[in-house]
Amino acid sequence: MSSQRLYKTIYTIAKSINSSLEPSRILADIAEQVTKAISAKGCFIRLLDARGEMLLPGASFGLSQRYALKGPVQVDKSHLDQEVLQGNPVHIEDVRTDSRFQYRDEAAAEGLVSLVVLPLKARGGKVIGVLRVYSGEVRAFTEDEMDFLACIANLSGIALENARMYEALKRESRLAEEYIYRVDEN
Repeated sequence: MSSQRLYKTIYTIAKSINSSLEPSRILADIAEQVTKAISAKGCFIRLLDARGEMLLPGASFGLSQRYALKGPVQVDKSHLDQEVLQGNPVHIEDVRTDSRFQYRDEAAAEGLVSLVVLPLKARGGKVIGVLRVYSGEVRAFTEDEMDFLACIANLSGIALENARMYEALKRESRLAEEYIYRVDEN
């Protein structure tokens, strides 16, 4: 895995983030680019719900629809995600046998073995989701790959926060326009 390839992928992802404020499109592109850049089996981005109890599907690449739709991850049942949501990356050598992984049987059926999970951090270090990268064999991720994934996870968190703020501003602007229209009519 060349550093130049990873840098080019970061550049491609940054261009994607700058060209859209649509979270689903950005996340789908990130999942695809990450999977291809480090020759992984797949990538899954999950976002924390408003109550902080569930990690909901955001985007995936390289995984079957059956696996992607297997259900939300309940934070209180996933020791793995509890650790990641504290801001720590986690590597699991074999998800099929590690008790921290909530969907072991489904992972085995999907052909998933090793996993690295990193937190998606927004401004101020607030964790808003996770970036999961899977391999189909036992794999130790290199230091360059981990640095690359940390960079992408941070970019993803900031991109999501920007898209959410943009949507909130659009809603507020619409409400203000509706209010002004009603006031002007009276």
